[in-house]
Amino acid sequence: MKMLINKIKTMIQKVRRVRRLSVLRHLSNAQFLLAVACLLTGSVVAPIAYASSLQNQINSLENQSNQSQSSLNALQLQAGNYQDALNQIQAQISAIQVAIQASEAKQSSLQVQIQNDAQQIAYQKQVLGSYIKAIYVNGQMTTVEELATSQSLSDFVDAQTYRNAVQNQIQTTLAQINALQAQQLQEKTQVDQLLQTQKAQQSQLNSDQAQQAQLLAYNQSQQTQYNQQIAADQSEISALKAEQAAAYARVASQVNVSAGSGKGLCALSGSSSQGTGPVAGNGIAAGNYPDAWCNAPQDTVATEVGSNTNRECTSFAYWYFVNVEGNTTFSASGNGGAWWETSNYPAVTWQAGVKVGALGVEPGTVPENGLGAPVPSLHGSYYGHVMVVVALPGSTYDGVSVPSGDVMVASMNEDEAGHFMYNLWPVDYLMFINPQ
Repeated sequence: MKMLINKIKTMIQKVRRVRRLSVLRHLSNAQFLLAVACLLTGSVVAPIAYASSLQNQINSLENQSNQSQSSLNALQLQAGNYQDALNQIQAQISAIQVAIQASEAKQSSLQVQIQNDAQQIAYQKQVLGSYIKAIYVNGQMTTVEELATSQSLSDFVDAQTYRNAVQNQIQTTLAQINALQAQQLQEKTQVDQLLQTQKAQQSQLNSDQAQQAQLLAYNQSQQTQYNQQIAADQSEISALKAEQAAAYARVASQVNVSAGSGKGLCALSGSSSQGTGPVAGNGIAAGNYPDAWCNAPQDTVATEVGSNTNRECTSFAYWYFVNVEGNTTFSASGNGGAWWETSNYPAVTWQAGVKVGALGVEPGTVPENGLGAPVPSLHGSYYGHVMVVVALPGSTYDGVSVPSGDVMVASMNEDEAGHFMYNLWPVDYLMFINPQ
């Protein structure tokens, strides 16, 4: 008992040192003690339950990762809208900048024109001053004096005409000066107002640009967080799957048994199928399995299932089901793990009742028809596995007891080396195809 307690304490300390998410951290106290007890007793149930709990974590993390990806996709779409808005604002800023430059150029041109016009106005004023002076000088004389000083009446008329002309010129010049000044003032006012409006638009666009840039930066920071979360989730999923694979490997190593001797069918007898007759009366006679299939390299000889499938799980299961049991109407297609959905015999779970001689099917991780199997894949194999049930739970097969919750099966190529093997398989991980 003291040794058992020390083992448990050591295990707890190891679990506490694990930095990444572990299934034991999510188990209740009772579940934890059960898992520890099962691990210490070497039961097959513990690795399976452990692998199942890992799968729950994997599913949870995958859901979380999918949700993060969905949020990330929405953020990326939103970021695209922000970027489009920024591009439009930038285009408007560029356009208003061009307009401002044009207005400032016009303002400068107008200023030069005003300076030139000011010089012209000064000159006109100078001329006007001389005109006014001449009129003033001439205007100091009375009409009688002007007539007396004139050479003739004609001179008097010419002087009067000149004075009138000067007065008209003065009025015209004053009108031109006033009109020019009014025009310049109006143009300057318009340009100043336009420039003020344009600069106000530029300021607003700069503000909008800064706001959009801030939104985009925040969006990108959120994207970074989601990417980091997704990466962390995927890393955690990979670690959990590796741990799950290790748990499955422990299960596979624990359920691998040899039912008696001389019953090899390719595996225990080396490269020959010669054996000693039927195995426990179930009709699997080593001598009846085609020698050509065992003696030839794997996947080089055509079998009933199809071309080049000798020493595969499908070739053996099909041979047994059809030739030994006589299910002549049976057909199935695809990898062994797809038989539960491709067979023309209905597949059932353990609860529906399974017979000796049934086919046990471990579903593949990717069903060929896209259907989700009602039972999990024990080994997580893409191809799955198919086998023949030779003994039910609680029975004995050739001196080997079958535990409750397991069936004993015979199959080819479970070791992926083309060998025949007997194994104990948990019933909850198999679909069954009963003979008819």
